[in-house]
Amino acid sequence: MYVAISGTIGAGKSTLTGLIAQRYNLRPVLEAVDENPYLSDFYADMRRWAFHSQIFFLATRLRQHLDQVNPEERVVQDRTVDEDAAVFARALFDDGHMDARDFAVYHGMYDAVRRSLRRPDLLVYLRAGLPTVRRHIALRGRSFEHDVSDAYLERIAANYERWITSYDASPVLVLDVDRLDVVRREDDRRTVFELLERNGLEPLAVR
Repeated sequence: MYVAISGTIGAGKSTLTGLIAQRYNLRPVLEAVDENPYLSDFYADMRRWAFHSQIFFLATRLRQHLDQVNPEERVVQDRTVDEDAAVFARALFDDGHMDARDFAVYHGMYDAVRRSLRRPDLLVYLRAGLPTVRRHIALRGRSFEHDVSDAYLERIAANYERWITSYDASPVLVLDVDRLDVVRREDDRRTVFELLERNGLEPLAVR
């Protein structure tokens, strides 16, 4: 079973990945945000560092996928490589932060490798509005994220909605995280677990 967790910056992917990994005995594969040496520079000057940051994420995600997702029987992944390309790189290109040459090189690398990657058995999409995203960003305390503009966050959210509408590589479970708080409300956690189990996951207790 391979479950992928998708959603915008601050949607709660890492938190849900941890909860799912623990309850369903899946290996967690987390996004290497804190390892990206370009990220703080990128948020300070997107045009200068967009290509560098995206290439780092692409290389890291591909390595994770080949080393941890492809061979692992039971795994849950925080964000997919498809989102890097269809959401983040596309937003940077559309906004003029990545030029056509860099975007073509990036997509050439992505297209060359993606066919070798395992596709999820279930994609869980976390839909989050701007107030929820801002609250989560504040709580996790990454200083470089605090200055990210609302316009950028809204662009990313719009790209996610466009991407999820056309996504057809696996079944999709959409969770409204403006309404569901799996950290503070036990009833919401139970609701999410019930939805996951309707989509093929078994709790660890019955294995």
